[in-house]
Amino acid sequence: MTAQVTFRQADTGDLDLLVGMYDGAARWMARNGIDQWKPGGKSAEHFGARVAAGEVWLATDGEGLAVGAYELWWEDEEAWGPQPPVAGYVHRLMTVRGAAPAGTGRALLAHAEGRIAAGGRAVVRLDCLSGNPRLRTYYEAAGYRAVGEEPGKLAADGTRYGVTLMERVITRP
Repeated sequence: MTAQVTFRQADTGDLDLLVGMYDGAARWMARNGIDQWKPGGKSAEHFGARVAAGEVWLATDGEGLAVGAYELWWEDEEAWGPQPPVAGYVHRLMTVRGAAPAGTGRALLAHAEGRIAAGGRAVVRLDCLSGNPRLRTYYEAAGYRAVGEEPGKLAADGTRYGVTLMERVITRP
């Protein structure tokens, strides 16, 4: 099932919204025993830099309420190392629990896949915390496969953590 949402590119007027969405997702994770994102872990400065550097997309429902978002990067050396320009990288895929229609996460992935294909690339890549089997299972069910591990990805605060590297080959339009 694909959620009925529309997409628009985020701009600097959306920074507080993105921070709130991230913090809400982080609180949900904590309540559900998922040790991944932390409230306060991404600031308006983070999202402002991502908006300026590339693409951040918002999903809105039929009433115009933001119900999800993701970041699209065109390179990700921190997790993947130097790579030829064959992939786009999805980061911070998030939905608003209780407001997002069923299937919003998959709709966000499909939108990212379409953007990456439109950019002339044939692979979608993402990473998820190695200690989060629930998220890995979610991505595998969406057609992604684990292709490696990066045991020492560097966090913004200077700590290191392990991630599972996942990818999906897509067809170009």
